[in-house]
Amino acid sequence: MDIEKCGEDGRATLFDDSDFPSDDRSLFSDCSSPLARLQDEVTWRRPQELCDCPALFPANINEGHAKQGLLGDCWFLCACTFLLKNKHLMNKVCPPDQPLWGDCMYQGSFQFHIWQKGHWTMVTIDDRLPCIGSTLCFSRCHSPTAFWVALLEKAYAKLHGSYESLWAGQVSEALVDLSGGLAERWSLEKGAADEAEGTGQDSDRLQRRRLDLRLLRPVRDLCALSCSTHSSPGGGVDLEQYHAMSVTEWLDVETVSGARLTLLRIRNPWGRRGSWLKGEACWSSVDPALRLELQGRLEAGEFWVDEAEFLSQFDDVTVGYPITEDGHLRSIFTGSVLSHSRQLPGRWTRGLTAGGCRNCTSYGTNPKFWLKVSEGGEVLVSLHQQGECRGNTERYAHNPLEGGPSTQPQPYQAIALHMWKVEKKRFNLARVLNKAPSASTHCHAYEREVVLHGHLQPGHYLLIPSTFLAGAQSSFLLRAFSSGPVSLSAMKSPAGPPLPLLADSEWDHCDFQGGWVAGVSAGGSRNSPSHRKNPRFLLSLGGHADAPPSPGVDVRVSLRQNRPDADLYAIGFHVYKVPEGASVMALPLDEEPVASCVPHCYTQDVSLACCLPAGSYAIIPSTYQPELPGSFTVSVARRIYRKVMKSQELLGNTIQEVSHISVMQS
Repeated sequence: MDIEKCGEDGRATLFDDSDFPSDDRSLFSDCSSPLARLQDEVTWRRPQELCDCPALFPANINEGHAKQGLLGDCWFLCACTFLLKNKHLMNKVCPPDQPLWGDCMYQGSFQFHIWQKGHWTMVTIDDRLPCIGSTLCFSRCHSPTAFWVALLEKAYAKLHGSYESLWAGQVSEALVDLSGGLAERWSLEKGAADEAEGTGQDSDRLQRRRLDLRLLRPVRDLCALSCSTHSSPGGGVDLEQYHAMSVTEWLDVETVSGARLTLLRIRNPWGRRGSWLKGEACWSSVDPALRLELQGRLEAGEFWVDEAEFLSQFDDVTVGYPITEDGHLRSIFTGSVLSHSRQLPGRWTRGLTAGGCRNCTSYGTNPKFWLKVSEGGEVLVSLHQQGECRGNTERYAHNPLEGGPSTQPQPYQAIALHMWKVEKKRFNLARVLNKAPSASTHCHAYEREVVLHGHLQPGHYLLIPSTFLAGAQSSFLLRAFSSGPVSLSAMKSPAGPPLPLLADSEWDHCDFQGGWVAGVSAGGSRNSPSHRKNPRFLLSLGGHADAPPSPGVDVRVSLRQNRPDADLYAIGFHVYKVPEGASVMALPLDEEPVASCVPHCYTQDVSLACCLPAGSYAIIPSTYQPELPGSFTVSVARRIYRKVMKSQELLGNTIQEVSHISVMQS
């Protein structure tokens, strides 16, 4: 993108963003929201066309709060409120000292930084804003001459593809995107108590946790707090369906009778000023002088509620973790600064590492990570899935002009994170998984991110992120925040990389039984001199003239031991190239294998996917230690091509084998 261009008169022209053009392509994604009615009505104007002296921020910072327009993005505006009271975060998202209107360096462009998938991403936009007539049609500041909200909203819309993509969302997602930290969504509904407490921490129910406001008292003046409604509360004229608001103040006052009263000041992004829903009867319990002071604090769109009313009128609370000026996360549970952090990416892949929840027999195939805690202390571990969509079937936002909710279900996977403490890195996985976790997120939740919290002693911890359904594919980011030093690493998996999925191919499977016999064929790993005694399986691979161009044949080899979960061996296998004309039994095994499924793992199954050139190969399964008797199954899958089969069938020919496997045991 060229930000500076010159016109015929030699003066710099203003930047027009071709990647996010000022037309319907930037407004709409699929025209499925009420926003679609604005087609052909929107014009695009720069701030200097809307007022005489535009600025990013107003002189009175209270007039810089966001006011919602025709776009249902109240969830995003609640996160903007958090920025306004945290200057260091605002400077991170909106870098200071950018050329403004009236500046000789002004070029009509602005840059913002938004956190995405583990990193801060720079988004550059032009300052042409959608309007109806000469008025902004989407979000704006209460001050008509301040434009930071409208410009940041445009950058966020560009990041997500269109303004319409921001219709309906979760406050927690926007808080993370604008802070790089963590946010959690808690339920206030009476029927949403955490039933997992009574069934053990390893429950795999699909549910949400209920919030106890007392947990937040240590950080109530530092954290971001937002509340939302899912249904129309009785008598609440300021609370509507499917709407999110911000908590801007939380304080304890003394009533005239000497009792303690907790009050929360709520900001409605629609900009309407409300009042205590219980009315004059409740205000009469507060000293008149204090009442006047509290009512005098209210800005446009704000009103007070007491704690009981807050808990009864709202359905959800979203809590954004405080971020220090040094960029460290602060715990919402203790207020402690978590000055150490680590992160690692991962992925659930169907057929390899998408093992599902603990109710599934394939749970042990999920990705596994090591968390090493060097000093005992508070630790937070988050599982952040990185799907393309931002929300779930519970995501709603309400357009104040439509009179009804817009429902655009965009499901994430239901995810959870479980953790076990282990004495050392070499352990029996089946035995560990049969025990209750040391800590967990309690349930699988349809959230973009779930958070595990605990006070951990020094040692090694096994982390297993999972989806509720086996076979569900997604990328994710694992993040650890702690008060003391920690390290985070991925456990080496015996599974090979996934093979490409081709529409014109299918897999042919063969299973063969074998066994290790003590003193005869239980040779152990390559570290043992007796490794050559292990059973050998001959795999012959041949290509086909009509197959797509390829360096070889795609195969997947699996080894399954036939032993109870409580008494597993560490197993693995190697694949050796057999020279042409050589005997598989005479293969000396001095050469390096062409493929290996190691390290040996205490699991029922290990597998390897690879592409091998045409030729003969020896598959040698083994236990890590020699002289361990047992039976096993070797499975080999090879890719065959439908178009090859169809062409041969049309010619009346039989299908020729492109590979075969046979057992050769000493």
